[in-house]
Amino acid sequence: MRTYKLTIAYDGTRYQGWQRQGNTDRTIQGILERTISELAGYSVEVNGSGRTDAGVHAKGQTASVVLSGKAEEGFFTERLNALLPPDIRILEANLVRNGFHARKSAVGKTYEYYIDTREKPDVFTRRYSYHFPHRLDLGAMREAAGYLTGTHEFAGYTDKKEDMSTNRTIYAIIVSGQGGRVCLQYEGTGFLYHMVRILTGTLLEVGTSARTPESVMDALKTKDRSRAGFLAPAEGLFLREVRYD
Repeated sequence: MRTYKLTIAYDGTRYQGWQRQGNTDRTIQGILERTISELAGYSVEVNGSGRTDAGVHAKGQTASVVLSGKAEEGFFTERLNALLPPDIRILEANLVRNGFHARKSAVGKTYEYYIDTREKPDVFTRRYSYHFPHRLDLGAMREAAGYLTGTHEFAGYTDKKEDMSTNRTIYAIIVSGQGGRVCLQYEGTGFLYHMVRILTGTLLEVGTSARTPESVMDALKTKDRSRAGFLAPAEGLFLREVRYD
C-alpha cells in the first residue's frame, strides 16, 4: 500500500463543494474519486484536508489517497490531469508515510477572501471576488481583526452547532487593499463551518461603520451567532494553503 498527498487547485464556481454527495456528481471529491478509480482499476477513497462550500475555490487544497502499490511516474500530474475537467488540477503529488491523513494530520490552514469595492464589478474577477461597492475603513477592520486573533471559542462565528469543539486559534488576520480590491487573509489552526465567511461579513460591517471594532468580541463572549455579522458569499473565498508538521 502506498499513500500519496495531493495538492489540488480548483475553481469552485460550477461545483457543489468538496464533499461527495448522493444527489449530485458535481463535487470535487466525487470527481477525483471516480477519475482516480478509473485510472487505477479499483475503487479508491480521497480524503481532503477539509470541506469547502459550494462556490468556494482552492489554490492549495490537499488530499490523501491510498493506492495498492506505487504509482507510475506522471500518474497524477499527467494522466489524471488529462482526464479531469479544466477547472480542477493536481498541482503536486508526493509519496508520504502510510498513516498520513490530509485532514487529521493538518496543523494549520490559510484562507484568502477577495472583495471588489468598485462601483461596477470587474469583468475579469467577478467570479472570484465579492462585489461590495462601499468605501471601507481598513484601519477599523485591522483593529477588529486584532480582537479576533488568538485562541477563542468561536461558537458565535459558525452556522453549525454539531461541532464537538468550537475552540480555535487564529494566528493572524491580514487586511490589505489597493485600487478597489481588498484581501482578507486568515491564518489559523483550523476553521469551523462558515467561520471565515462570517468573520468576513463581520469585518465588512466594521469597515462600513455598521458596527464598532470592539463589537466583534460580543459573539465571542456570548457564543451567539446573531451577534456576529452576515455570511459573506462563497465566490470570494479561496483555500490558499494547508500546513503539516
